[in-house]
Parts: sequence; structure tokens; C-alpha cells
Amino acid sequence: MGMISVEGMEFFAYHGCFAEEQVIGTRFIVDIYFETDTSRAEITDDLKMTVNYQAVYQLVKHEMAVKAHLLEHVAYRILKSVMNTFPAIAGADIKISKLNPPLGGKVEKVCVTLSTDDWIDAK
Repeated sequence: MGMISVEGMEFFAYHGCFAEEQVIGTRFIVDIYFETDTSRAEITDDLKMTVNYQAVYQLVKHEMAVKAHLLEHVAYRILKSVMNTFPAIAGADIKISKLNPPLGGKVEKVCVTLSTDDWIDAK
């Protein structure tokens, strides 16, 4: 098994509980880590033998464009979509960071981290 990560994906999106957040938007950083068998790709140097990182990025980009109130919901949707789209992925973790959240003071970011290890229905 190999661990592949796509880190520091930056998006401008409209997630949040406050109406202003869904209108004004803010920046988010997404990191995703997934386990997959990389042994054939290691030997063949063939993209078809692994999970295509660009396809993962496009999937995350698509899900980040869909408004939500909670980061927990966005993270769940992304993980569910990744697991359904790429059957070669054995498990995945995701971290979504919301930069400069409106919490009434100076806060760099809030983060939500989810793992398919905690799911009963991961696939």
C-alpha cells in the first residue's frame, strides 16, 4: 500500500452558517491523503496503474463549489465522492481549513479533519 497526498489545494468558496459567508465567500485550503496499492505503478511507470491526482483535484474542486453551512458536511461529501469514484482507494483522510473565519476576533483558521476509518459505509 502507498499513501498519496494532495496538499494545499486552495479554493475560494461560500461555505458557512452566516448569510454573509454564503454571499461574500472566503478562502479554504484542502489536504487529502489516501491509501492505494501503488506497486504496479511503481514498476510500470503507467498512470493507469494508480489514482490520477489531477482527477482527485477536479473532484475536490467540484465539491468545494457546492455551498454548504458546515465544513464537516463538505469534508464528508468530498470523501464520499472520492471513495465512490476511485475504487482502488482503500481509505482516505481529509482536512479542510477555513482561513480568517468570522469568529469575533483574530483567528488564522479553523479546520475539520475526517477519516474514512471512522465510517461503517465508506464505500
